Amino acid sequence: MSELKLYTHPRSRGRIVRWMLHEVGAEYTTEYLLYGTSMSESAYRQINPMGKVPAIQHGDAIVTECAAICAYLADAFPHNGLAPPTERRADYYRWMFFAAGPVEAAITNAALGVELKPEQEAFVGYGHMQRVLDTLEAAVSRSDYLCGERFTAADVYVASQINFGLQFGTLEKRPAFEGYVRRATDRDAWREADDLDNAAMERHGQAHGS
Repeated sequence: MSELKLYTHPRSRGRIVRWMLHEVGAEYTTEYLLYGTSMSESAYRQINPMGKVPAIQHGDAIVTECAAICAYLADAFPHNGLAPPTERRADYYRWMFFAAGPVEAAITNAALGVELKPEQEAFVGYGHMQRVLDTLEAAVSRSDYLCGERFTAADVYVASQINFGLQFGTLEKRPAFEGYVRRATDRDAWREADDLDNAAMERHGQAHGS
């Protein structure tokens, strides 16, 4: 089996990827990188030219961007069924990349205090923040998980994004969001990954730039 390495920092979106690694039961090693130092060094830039985490290296394959990593791992380790059958992946892809695109962009702009004029809404792609939130709320309210009663990699990614937003106050608190996060994170894999990152926080979390 190809060696798998996670490049991360405990105060980063690498927490999403660690959760996903535990969901698929993959054996992996971890390399912790620091903001402003080792993330910017040439050795890591060979892995991710953007100089950011997370990234994974699986044999000769390098994958960056959390949604892409989650989708990749679901396919690379199919035994736990974290990806639906190909013919049933419409909601899986739709909501994972909705969170990676419109949700991420809308939350980032809101956090930065960017206020759009009505004539600018079409330009940014996500349109209007309330429309994004209403759409996301509807998606997580239809059933227990995004693809019905089956937990998938889409839930790892989307629940993580919502959880971060609720924790840091960048996402409007709605009962539907809170309920969905409780359901999605009530899993041994999430607890295992969270414990590891919390422990790593004590060793690496106070590093410069974190």
